Amino acid sequence: MKAGIHPENYRLVVFKDLSNDYAFLTKSCVETKEIIKWEDGNEYPVVKLEISHMSHPFYTGKVKLVDTAGRVDKFRTRYAKKEGK
Repeated sequence: MKAGIHPENYRLVVFKDLSNDYAFLTKSCVETKEIIKWEDGNEYPVVKLEISHMSHPFYTGKVKLVDTAGRVDKFRTRYAKKEGK
């Protein structure tokens, strides 16, 4: 490998999925401000994720419907009238 091109702060970091509280420990050089206590008793920097392989519909096979401001309900009521005709 070429010398001097790799980051100096390559260390163990915990990545935590906020949607299902799944966490995994791996090496990374990402900058973090928070620290979490891991299962082995040590403290590691933590990166909070909104989605990971444990919550992504492609990997889980489950589609999670997120309804914002009742848009899905409005859609269903609008097209339910047309299906009845």
